[in-house]
Amino acid sequence: MPVVKMYTTAVCPFCIRAKQLLNAKGVSEIEEIRIDIDAQARAYMMEVTGRRTVPQIFIGDTHVGGCDDLMALDAKGGLVALLQS
Repeated sequence: MPVVKMYTTAVCPFCIRAKQLLNAKGVSEIEEIRIDIDAQARAYMMEVTGRRTVPQIFIGDTHVGGCDDLMALDAKGGLVALLQS
């Protein structure tokens, strides 16, 4: 299973929801990067994704996007395939 990396903040209901979905799909480890306590990580996330909101989710080298993007990917059946790649 590829590494799952998620840019988050301490209080983020969308981050919690995304983690719940990933856990339900068998992801046991999520590398969380807290951008509310790491300004450099926030700047890097914004540079790489072009987005300011959290969560920003990466599965392997693929930028999935935010929580809504993750849910949409799952609804299309693409999440499991990406996690198994």
